Amino acid sequence: MTPTHEVTNQVPPLIDYDAAEYAPILEALHREGASDALEGVHRVGIRAGSAQAQEWGDLAEEHPPVLRTHDRYGNRIDEVRYDPAYHQLMSTAVELGLHGAPWVDPNRHAHLVRAAKMAVWGQTDAGHGCPISMTYAVIPALRHNADLAAQYEPLLTTRHYDSALKAPLTKPGLIAGMSMTEKQGGSDVRAGTTRAVPQSDGSYLLTGHKWFTSAPMSDLFLVLAQAPGGLSCFFLPRVLPDGSLNNMFLQRLKDKLGNHSNASSEVEYRDALAWMVGEEGRGVRTIIEMVNMTRLDCTIGTATGMRVGTMQAVHHANHRSAFGANLIDQPLMRNVLADLAVESEASTTVAMWLAALTDRATAGDAHASALRRISLAVSKYFVCKRGPIHAAEALECLGGNGYVEESRMPRLYREAPLLSVWEGSGNVAALDTLRAMAKQPETLQVFFDELKRASGVDGHFDQAVRDLQVAFGDFDDIEYRARKIVGDMALALQASLLLRYGHPAVADAFCASRLGNSWGSVFGTLPRGVDVAPILERATVKIGA
Repeated sequence: MTPTHEVTNQVPPLIDYDAAEYAPILEALHREGASDALEGVHRVGIRAGSAQAQEWGDLAEEHPPVLRTHDRYGNRIDEVRYDPAYHQLMSTAVELGLHGAPWVDPNRHAHLVRAAKMAVWGQTDAGHGCPISMTYAVIPALRHNADLAAQYEPLLTTRHYDSALKAPLTKPGLIAGMSMTEKQGGSDVRAGTTRAVPQSDGSYLLTGHKWFTSAPMSDLFLVLAQAPGGLSCFFLPRVLPDGSLNNMFLQRLKDKLGNHSNASSEVEYRDALAWMVGEEGRGVRTIIEMVNMTRLDCTIGTATGMRVGTMQAVHHANHRSAFGANLIDQPLMRNVLADLAVESEASTTVAMWLAALTDRATAGDAHASALRRISLAVSKYFVCKRGPIHAAEALECLGGNGYVEESRMPRLYREAPLLSVWEGSGNVAALDTLRAMAKQPETLQVFFDELKRASGVDGHFDQAVRDLQVAFGDFDDIEYRARKIVGDMALALQASLLLRYGHPAVADAFCASRLGNSWGSVFGTLPRGVDVAPILERATVKIGA
């Protein structure tokens, strides 16, 4: 066949590179004294940037899970079938220890190192990150029942993945999930009507319908149900010790906007066998420890999406020309790309800082625990809120090429809203910040003390902190103003961290735009005088370097 044209001016695929080569992640490890983890993080980066790992992500996305409620003979089996690529992703994530290794690792930086690896490997596919995150988060909640923790924690932290539906204690490794929300309540989990009836042997029988249960093929779940003494938390295995299926029936899989590789289901419990975790009537207090850990991963996941979007946009601009010049050399595009990069760096910096705080808090540091409590609520709200608009702008940098599925940008765009919805949507997260301050008033002072560590470096920042203090001087209609206040807290925290730990050009651009009233309503509106060259250099992927 005679060719009609020669294909030129197209961007080479971004494959076979070190996905860990991202300054804010590496700088966080250096800063916290975890430089000995760098080699391992780079090994994860090489795997994540490989053509094979990216293909696994594509296949898992293109072939979403399928529910089979019955076998060919009519027997109830309630199984979800996944593409083999999904199991490859899960197996690798478990092998890397992303699901639970920090809880048994004596390294004092274990949670930070895990966060760095999660951020790097997470770019392959977001869906499988859900059960990995829930398994990571279940440990502190499960420890409220010492007997259950002693039996199951070793299997939740071992680096063996087994997808078979078998009795948990017969498997080499386990995956965990949670089951909280119901049709009539949504985020108001206290409105749940699932009943828990106590049995003479200390177990309970649960009956009810859960509206969202992600990763329903997990080996065990923490479930909220109404016991005689009030809403309580329960441990519910998917398969009973004798090998029979527990009375957990999958009604359907959700047809979701994104997160296609991960199954999210509606579940009915009909006298499902379970055991209480924590005190009766204090289910929310118990399971909130799991929720807080997954909120950390929501922040890490959104920052990962921002990094990938920025990376793809800068890569495209470096290889694509229009109107007589490469896109990367055109002033307005440089403004847009630098603005995206600044947002990405700020989000990654706060995510890694929160992970380092987690190491100190879990080691018993009361100050770190208080600071983490309020900073995590603030950051989960704001970072995750910024994800969708960032993904949209990054996609647009690729033009029409970014709107087609082959670019992977639509997947990034569809994924972005989830992490703002998961574990408390915007209003819930913002109000949770106010509740944290109401329950622990000292957390606000701890927060301002942290901000003041960057005082005197940037005038815009100093003024922003003063304005924030004034805002807390008036508690009238504070719930009505919660989004504004919490958003300003998040900006001030990110600015404080960038001023102390970030690249000077990034910190200057962040403060001049986000805090200096010299920023528009869209990306690409950085003010004059910002040094975008080093910002773009930090955001450029070095293939083969």
